Amino acid sequence: MSIKSLAWTAAIAIPAFALPAGAFAQTSLTIYGIADAGLRYSSGLTAANAPSTNSSTALSSGVNTTSRFGFRGREDLGGGMYALFNLETGLNIDAGTTANANKFFDRAAIVGLGSSWGQVTAGRQTNVLADAISPVDPVGMRFAAFNPNIATAALSSHGLGLEYGSAGANTGSYRLDNSLKYTGRFGAWTARAMYSFGETTQGGAARSSAGAGLAYTSKLLTASGAYQRFKTADNLELNAATLGAAVNWGNVRIALNTARSDGQTTASRRTVQRVHSLGATWSAHASLDLTAALYRVDRERTGSASDGYTRAMLFAEYKLSQRSKLYAELDSTRWSGGYQGAANKDRATGITAGLMHTF
Repeated sequence: MSIKSLAWTAAIAIPAFALPAGAFAQTSLTIYGIADAGLRYSSGLTAANAPSTNSSTALSSGVNTTSRFGFRGREDLGGGMYALFNLETGLNIDAGTTANANKFFDRAAIVGLGSSWGQVTAGRQTNVLADAISPVDPVGMRFAAFNPNIATAALSSHGLGLEYGSAGANTGSYRLDNSLKYTGRFGAWTARAMYSFGETTQGGAARSSAGAGLAYTSKLLTASGAYQRFKTADNLELNAATLGAAVNWGNVRIALNTARSDGQTTASRRTVQRVHSLGATWSAHASLDLTAALYRVDRERTGSASDGYTRAMLFAEYKLSQRSKLYAELDSTRWSGGYQGAANKDRATGITAGLMHTF
């Protein structure tokens, strides 16, 4: 079975005799995925990478890139117009389970239309902050559960304990249900706009979200930014913005990003979080990439002292083939202001060796 642009004919849909001539050439289905598993040792962190007083050894899934399985398809409708869909679920390779126990297609569940004017998708999809950060994150969106740009800047784990936007959880708003997104590409520019319907009994704008982003991409430079507003069911607001750039200089890529979020946790309390990041990737050889990055997170909360942490991350990747690679990862975190909790160590380190295969 071919995995790229699979034209799955009548075997999974309707009998071949029911399809018009030429339909197979116009319709494609791609089955894809990533299997990533690594052996990780950490000190001052749990196996789930939370602050701890102890050390841990674990087989972890998705340290390099989140393990996943998905389907995407596209049909040519003529006149330059096409229809598309994408269904994707996160996987825990170490345990053989889905990453989200409440949503099977937790990573993506969309259908849409596109043409020369752009593309409109509807369903569960990433917020525009995540779209903006993706091309300018210093480690290329690796180690999603531990990467401050994913967790804090793009709000995958905002730590505020409320559901902002129709995220389906009170832990993060990286992806939103009931959403419409427009993406338009005009030469070197990409524009995005998104709205997520709250669909609450309160009606109105409760638990809704709206945002927009703009990116510029050339051979040498990528610049990307976005802003998004989220509301809770009680109309408390979380406002977030991000801006970053990446420069390609020979076989070196340098990336930096800055982000800020300001969230109301009650009518009189709020939390402001800032993430600054800088890093570089050196393609030392056709088969070897080396990446180093530094992240700084600062948090301010009403009635509490400011705190935060500094995190350094190193990645070495060796390509065994076009689809398989070995990797090694090293990280060091230094907490400040008691961010980690009084009982836990003020420093943490981790090291991982793993294998990633894409299909």
